[in-house]
Amino acid sequence: MASGFFALLDDVAILLDDIAVMSKIATKKTASILGDDLAVNAQKASGFAASRELPVLLKISKGSLLNKLIILPIAFLLSAFFPEAIIPILLIGGIYIAFEGAEKIYEYLFHKTDPKLNTERIEMTENAILDYENKRIKSAIIVDFILSIEIVIIALSTVVDKPLNIQIIVVSIVAIISTIGVYGLVALIVRMDDLGFKLIALGGNKTSISHIFGTGLVKTLPFVIRGLAIIGTIAMILVAGDIYIHNIPFVHELFHSLPTIFGEFIVGLTVGFTTLFIFKFIVKIFGKKE
Repeated sequence: MASGFFALLDDVAILLDDIAVMSKIATKKTASILGDDLAVNAQKASGFAASRELPVLLKISKGSLLNKLIILPIAFLLSAFFPEAIIPILLIGGIYIAFEGAEKIYEYLFHKTDPKLNTERIEMTENAILDYENKRIKSAIIVDFILSIEIVIIALSTVVDKPLNIQIIVVSIVAIISTIGVYGLVALIVRMDDLGFKLIALGGNKTSISHIFGTGLVKTLPFVIRGLAIIGTIAMILVAGDIYIHNIPFVHELFHSLPTIFGEFIVGLTVGFTTLFIFKFIVKIFGKKE
């Protein structure tokens, strides 16, 4: 009896060790997508009145959890009954990620946005503000849904050859970490300026440490948001390139002699801008028919 009990404990320890190792690998694989997820959601959750930032973020995070609850069972069913579909889904998702990254680069280079802030919101009615807020929340949840598919599929691809129970545990851990980690960091980022203003108020004069630190936080926030956007864009290109290099033998053979990051960047840019130009061409033709 005792030997059986210790054998069971040994099996559990081995299982937990496998889960820990595979969770670490899966988390590393999805890190780039999480970086983009963080950048996108930091942008989506900012720009509201201070009193609305956290409620808006809470609604988006609830939507993100619901997205995971929808995606996870479908992913596990595919893994159990149709694992051949995982790589094609991954490649299709890679096209979307590359397209998004290329579009951001294109918009930055050729269609820079108006630097003016949304001052018109000051004149909005309460119903108009709520409608604007709900549209932003829906947009953020839709983007999160697409990124969540990629996170889950990439995580699943790292354990697709493992037993189903390990797949479920590992991918679920990654999904939970991605949601809590990303939205926890976003909450800290969007409240940086509020913390800064409170520190400024606590400081008796401009030379006090709290006043200097608070001013630094307020002035740093816009740069943090922009920096995350840049990092997120580069991450999208790299992750798309990684998907294609590691899942299409021809592409792998073509770029294996280059440093990994350069190969991924070239492939990601190629896929992204090719897709972007095809999309714009189709839109242009459709527009002419209108």
